Amino acid sequence: MCRVVDLQQAVLAKNDLAAQVLRAELTARGTTVVNLLSSPGSGKTALLERELLLARERGVPVAALTADLATENDAVRLARSGVPVKQVLTDGLCHLEAGMMGRHLDGWLPEETRLLFVENVGNLVCPASYDLGESLRVVLASVTEGEDKPLKYPTAFGLAQLVVVTKTDIAEAVEFDEAAFRRNVQQVNPGVEVVLTSARAGTGGGLLLERALAVGAGAAAHAPVMARAAQGHTHGHGHDHTHGDGHVHDHDGHDHDHDHDGHGHVPGHAQPDPDRRPPAHHGSVTQTR
Repeated sequence: MCRVVDLQQAVLAKNDLAAQVLRAELTARGTTVVNLLSSPGSGKTALLERELLLARERGVPVAALTADLATENDAVRLARSGVPVKQVLTDGLCHLEAGMMGRHLDGWLPEETRLLFVENVGNLVCPASYDLGESLRVVLASVTEGEDKPLKYPTAFGLAQLVVVTKTDIAEAVEFDEAAFRRNVQQVNPGVEVVLTSARAGTGGGLLLERALAVGAGAAAHAPVMARAAQGHTHGHGHDHTHGDGHVHDHDGHDHDHDHDGHGHVPGHAQPDPDRRPPAHHGSVTQTR
């Protein structure tokens, strides 16, 4: 058991280092990363497609990286917006990692990109533990998922800097209790903003884009209590790792931690790796694997 915990710490610490370097590199070139997390079927792709279209209409240079275990369906949908889109196939891995993301950005991300939206794998457990070098972490939940979703996935919602409710056009039909949902969000993440959207009805159009642009312009993102508390409770070397009944899988020679009790590593507490070479960027493509 001790060996597994040590391995979890090593895997997550390595990810933290890569995320810190990636964040510094992208921030230096004026690119803000927005990490989108949700359960499968939340309407994340539909919302993102609409926001990319709005960004293009407003002349904001944006790009999108979308991750799935299989198929390029989401990339095909997002590419309809006319902005640079790239599909990442994780081959069974239930989350993106900073090193993986950096490799896919290398040589692809256009230099002028102001916002990079990352559509993480549909999963509220594993992705919550991995910092991707983002400046804004957004967690989405549809009205069909139940008001207690934040309580069931406290790490994902507890580390969110913005919470987005989707599919509000059918809220009445599914008897969604907005007040109860908001109370539950505040219970795990006091002070975080909750916004209501509907891609079909156009409700909340542009809110995600506006919040991302504000952060990119220097506005302070919400600081979750969970993240602040973690900074004061580290394991000696400056990295906080909260562990449940986790286990480790090996994918193509790389160890990946999966925490399955809803309590994961708190990302974002690492120092840059001075030996890592900044990625080169040579234009863009519309869609690729």
